Amino acid sequence: MQLGGAAVTVSSALLEVEDITKRFGGIVALDGLNLTLKPGELRCILGPNGCGKTTLFNVLTGAFKPTSGRVRFRGEVISGKGPVAISRRGISRKFQVPGIFPDLTAQQNIALPMAAASRKPTVRTLVRRAPDPARLAELLDFAGLSDKADMLASDLAHGEKQRLEVAMLLAVDADLLLLDEPTAGMSKGETASIAALIRKLTSDFGKTVLVIEHDMQFVRALDCPITVMARGAVIAGGTYDEVRSNPQVIECYLGRAA
Repeated sequence: MQLGGAAVTVSSALLEVEDITKRFGGIVALDGLNLTLKPGELRCILGPNGCGKTTLFNVLTGAFKPTSGRVRFRGEVISGKGPVAISRRGISRKFQVPGIFPDLTAQQNIALPMAAASRKPTVRTLVRRAPDPARLAELLDFAGLSDKADMLASDLAHGEKQRLEVAMLLAVDADLLLLDEPTAGMSKGETASIAALIRKLTSDFGKTVLVIEHDMQFVRALDCPITVMARGAVIAGGTYDEVRSNPQVIECYLGRAA
């Protein structure tokens, strides 16, 4: 089937990563990686630093073009397209460092992506379109920031900034949310709060979420299927208990003493 000149296949999957390889000269960052996500699924990618997790996100968002293989989103091949084109198809990403607007209030930070939710925003849309007050209130409540709506984002605590950015991603109304180590630099209490927030993205809002992480306690709190990467490839998958007892995971990631 053809859609707008791009090849489309009929599939029940939202995202299909097919034999993706990414080389940087003689370095193989991704090595024939395969991954499938269904609509509404929450999945965590676990692996040590340097295993290719961030490179995968860069390929999914169009920051990198794969050396070989392809990525399908809703059946359409998107690998090779640029970041703007991919974002407009419904994929949004959160980086480790909160990408908020520090000089705007919490509610202004959420109102801005709400105005851009059409995925084809214009200057007039961004400047003049008033946010739906009920939706804005819902997103502030989701982030636990209803009582700090008028506080500058720069004055929020680190965990609050992370929650604010998750709410900003939700405001864009993307179908697939990519979260890159969303608990970096957080306390145990903040980590548990973010884990609960991420679970709500799927349970309450029906979003498909792919999370990169290496904190085992956070991964356990997510209580979702896990894909384990090492040396640019998938080496295991399953529940927390299944991957933790997998010999390959113990050897490559957790260590023999785990």
